[in-house]
Amino acid sequence: MGKQVDVAIIGGGAAGIFAALQAKEKNAELRVVVYEKSSTLLGKVKVSGGGRCNVTHFCFVPRELVKFYPRGNKELMGPFTAFGPGEMYDWLEKRGVDLKNEEDGRVFPTSDSSQTIIDCFLNEAEKLGVEIELQKGVTSIRNWPEGLEVQFADDTNLKPKAVIIAGGSSKQLWQVIEHLGHTIVPPVPSLFTFNIKDNLLTDLQGVATQLSEVKIVDSKFKEAGPVLVTHWGLSGPGILKLSAWAARELAEKDYQFDIEVNWEAISLEQALETVNEQKIVASRKLVSNHNPFEMPNRLWVALVNKAVNQPKNYADLSKKEVQALAEQVCKCRLKVSGKSTYKDEFVTAGGVEKLEIDFKTMESKIVPNLYFAGEVIDIDAVTGGFNFQAAWTTAFLAAKGIVSRDNGQ
Repeated sequence: MGKQVDVAIIGGGAAGIFAALQAKEKNAELRVVVYEKSSTLLGKVKVSGGGRCNVTHFCFVPRELVKFYPRGNKELMGPFTAFGPGEMYDWLEKRGVDLKNEEDGRVFPTSDSSQTIIDCFLNEAEKLGVEIELQKGVTSIRNWPEGLEVQFADDTNLKPKAVIIAGGSSKQLWQVIEHLGHTIVPPVPSLFTFNIKDNLLTDLQGVATQLSEVKIVDSKFKEAGPVLVTHWGLSGPGILKLSAWAARELAEKDYQFDIEVNWEAISLEQALETVNEQKIVASRKLVSNHNPFEMPNRLWVALVNKAVNQPKNYADLSKKEVQALAEQVCKCRLKVSGKSTYKDEFVTAGGVEKLEIDFKTMESKIVPNLYFAGEVIDIDAVTGGFNFQAAWTTAFLAAKGIVSRDNGQ
């Protein structure tokens, strides 16, 4: 196979390609080869953000940034100090990629095309001399006394000086890693929507709130954000965040659980006060026709119909009906009976046990010269560019770790 491979990178996705670029930038003499089992590179980059590629998030303070990671928040504190969104932002802009920040903090290329990021990475790879081999799947990695040996599906093998595994949430690759003595935290879905069959939602498809609070009954899990009613139940950032933080617990419940939705994100006392006030200022108005809250009118009508027995003016509401209406606004209980995964940006919670990785270098604590980057590790985040940032950061540190060791530092 010619000259010795110094760094073999398993996986041609976001973390794998970025690790290759970082290794070559730090030491141009290294022979760096990316091995990708499919016929294309950067698949998730292509589809992310609806094809726009949400490359990172405009949150440059590590202590704040880690709060978006249900798994990995403690471990990523140091890594984000070394290479965070600010460094990624600079790296891209120095290579001619214009970026823009959206109101919610998400960062996209100004072109609104993921191809801009793909072209940047592949142009850099060519310029730096990164080698790429497609349709090259790994069947095993062995840890011999003299070093690592990678076995491929086409019966070829390789003895590189170092290996970075950046193959994402691949069951086959996780088995290879387990054979090396690592623990794999069992994978469960993260970032999914809630399937709900309830008459309240039947005719509300497309209705969205600006800010609601959703909590899982009999648990510590509670999140806030916009909520969207779909034909299968509830979605939107508030729901997706909740699914991420509670991913493992909801898997244990087999996705059968109750939620309580506070549609307005206000207290029950505030809701009661608002409804009682309408009894005075809008006494002769039909309750269903006069919505005193921020929520969409269609949602208000559905809540009124559930709480009030028949069409009534505000003046005619009983104390019991006022209470029931306020509770529908703030404590609307719904039964969840399943999940739907979210578009192409499906994320897995699970992967290589974090305790078995040195987060200063991303090197395995079990197998020398074996490094990890990206989604293969038990780290995941909510939507907003955070999962990509974890990929860039861990890739940077893995490359730096290898180059530092190679230089005897």
